[in-house]
Amino acid sequence: MSPAARRARPDGSTASSADAQRPKRGTPPRRRRLLMYLRAPLARLHPVRTLVAAAMLASTLIGTTQQPAIQSRSGPAAEQPARAGKSSAAAPVIRWTLTRGDERAQLTRQRNLKPRRARSAFGTRPRAGDLGIDMSRRGQEFVGVGAALTESSAVLLSSLPKPARAQVLEDLFHPTRGAGISLLRVPLGASDFALADYTYNDLPAGSTDPQLRNFSMQRDFTHVLPVLAEATRINPDLQVMLTPWSAPAWMKSSGSTHGGKLLSRWESVYAEYLARSAAGFHQNGIRVAALSVANEPGYATADYPSMWLGTAQQVRLGILTRKALDSRGLHEVDLLALDHNWSDADTALRIVSQAGGAYAGAAFHCYDGDVSAQAKIPPATAGVWTTECSGGDWATSYPDNLAWGATNMLIGALRNGSSAVMWWNIALDPDHGPRNGGCQDCRGVITVDPTTGQVTHNVEYHLLAHAGRFIPRGSVRVGSAARARSGVDSVAFHTPDDRIVLLALNPAGTTRRILIRHNGREVRQAIPARSLATFSWPR
Repeated sequence: MSPAARRARPDGSTASSADAQRPKRGTPPRRRRLLMYLRAPLARLHPVRTLVAAAMLASTLIGTTQQPAIQSRSGPAAEQPARAGKSSAAAPVIRWTLTRGDERAQLTRQRNLKPRRARSAFGTRPRAGDLGIDMSRRGQEFVGVGAALTESSAVLLSSLPKPARAQVLEDLFHPTRGAGISLLRVPLGASDFALADYTYNDLPAGSTDPQLRNFSMQRDFTHVLPVLAEATRINPDLQVMLTPWSAPAWMKSSGSTHGGKLLSRWESVYAEYLARSAAGFHQNGIRVAALSVANEPGYATADYPSMWLGTAQQVRLGILTRKALDSRGLHEVDLLALDHNWSDADTALRIVSQAGGAYAGAAFHCYDGDVSAQAKIPPATAGVWTTECSGGDWATSYPDNLAWGATNMLIGALRNGSSAVMWWNIALDPDHGPRNGGCQDCRGVITVDPTTGQVTHNVEYHLLAHAGRFIPRGSVRVGSAARARSGVDSVAFHTPDDRIVLLALNPAGTTRRILIRHNGREVRQAIPARSLATFSWPR
């Protein structure tokens, strides 16, 4: 077939010119039969029958103009769902957005899909292998997606001219026009991405401050808190998780923010330090959703701010910190245990179980182990957050990163109980910094060049937006196929405004077709190789 005889389809496949002449799938059966008859060569031999068929077709066409159908393109008619509980010929449309592994589409809105009545008797339950929605299977409540606002990230965002910064922050935080980021993980003091070492209670060597009289958050008023305030104006639902990389040096065995252990005699003072930090953010208009007692407590290094905490000490700190938070009226701040790798899930479970309800859940990082380990935390016992994962120069393939990130951090984490998913730095420069030790080649969700002002949206941005833009806080995970017969992975949510949102990843190297089934209707759609799609429709 010559290239001229082929037509491009919206999904990138092609159709022959003969296919283009066929009646569209939406054509009513009666009109389809009449059209086929009029086109048939035999019609020329039966002029009377042809006239009758033409009259019937004209009558059909006139009748259909009186009832406008839902438009296939996005528009006012496409936004009006059919009333719940009533069968209607005009079924609610499915809106969907696609990011392709070949980068030909990134968060690109596709033509609406119009489901038809299911061919089988399965009304609400899926067949094995379909991406069917099962409303009877309900999981965790969704809190949000986001990344870490380190001092390095805040400095880069602050360096942009005001109009450019406003646009970048809208791209990140606006609930519908941006990525819909609604969570930020904020270090209490310096991390490995800061301009220098600091805590909120730094003293000369040999000094101590049991009453925390020298407690001060002043340094974070320069960059971190102003960026948080701007982001909150764009997304009033924005919340933060607070995490210290180290206690103040005078509380530690190393006498430094780098490495060492928390001395047991300072545990109650450290718990008060954490509660006072949470109160400080709260007093400055920042909603604190969660707090962990240390970042990666199983790893202490001389290279950057860090601190080792044993399991028993994490249990004691959880009890002390919960008491300190409650004494300040911060009952809504959840304590999260561990804040380290999937491979430490058994340790997280022990901490949560032994702390007598002090911890509301556990937090996990992606650097070791498998995401399925999160499922070891019983939903009835505690919640799960996935709080850190970074891309970097060790993996530069866009399709590979899209597939891995969706499989593990997005769909994988959500299917395995996560209420929240967060990447590492929200912004870094082209040199992977500013750095304060640690990772030398990490990649931010966006890359900000402070010299030119150029901003690049990386694959992590597209991953976050596929969830954050479409799944509001308070949505509840519902049943869908873990991996359909086509090899497509999925996770689904029921939103507070009574919509279904389905995330579907095709990790394969070739296009795969899926069948979405819900409420007695179904629709087929092709997903290109190594691509991610988000589907949304009224229940």
